[in-house]
Amino acid sequence: MDDWEIDFKWLEVRHKVKSATKGDSLPDLRTILFLIGVQEFGRIQDTFSKEEKQDLMHIAACSLLEQDGYYTFAGRDEDGWPHFEIDKPFKVKGVAEQEKILKKNIILYFNKLEVAEEE
Repeated sequence: MDDWEIDFKWLEVRHKVKSATKGDSLPDLRTILFLIGVQEFGRIQDTFSKEEKQDLMHIAACSLLEQDGYYTFAGRDEDGWPHFEIDKPFKVKGVAEQEKILKKNIILYFNKLEVAEEE
């Protein structure tokens, strides 16, 4: 995906999430990572602690980077939290490049959700 295409499709994802959550403003990357983490965790709670929110964003990042072979799902612990094993180190330099990879994988993640909903 070219940079312009990532930017365009990322904006589309942000609008879809805003609409689905009935938000007042477009969600940022951290918010979308949190929501994907909750989705992957599989349990909705009224509140999450600060540490749990960080864990949920980590779960999202691992799930997204699994598509590129960086992680493999290892299973769930006794509390139901997903765990991942590192397959190859994530050596991408610079925040902008890391965000670009996450955005691309978030776009793919939402595309898969849409396909699954259509089936």
